[in-house]
Amino acid sequence: MSIVKINAITVPAGSGDELARRFAARAGAVDGAAGFEGFQLLRPTDDRSTWLVVTHWQDQASFDAWVASPAFAHGHRGAGAAGAEGHAVASGSELWSYEVVDLPRPGG
Repeated sequence: MSIVKINAITVPAGSGDELARRFAARAGAVDGAAGFEGFQLLRPTDDRSTWLVVTHWQDQASFDAWVASPAFAHGHRGAGAAGAEGHAVASGSELWSYEVVDLPRPGG
């Protein structure tokens, strides 16, 4: 059963473009990880300051292996570091975990 990991990142005003730039610079870094199924970066469209990094994984073991990998450590070093404007790109984050529920289809 697939699992979803959501990293809810608090992004100070004016730092969203830098956060998006950093993710773009690392685009594809996780694609080759065993059990990885997909990635989305979600920018808020209201007055919230929380961006969501949504990843889909085959199972918990696949996610755990990615987090323990040198590639993960390399991609996340300096994650809270100051951006081009001289302020931190993120002021905090929270990891949310979900599993995908397989719902029966009508007539199936």
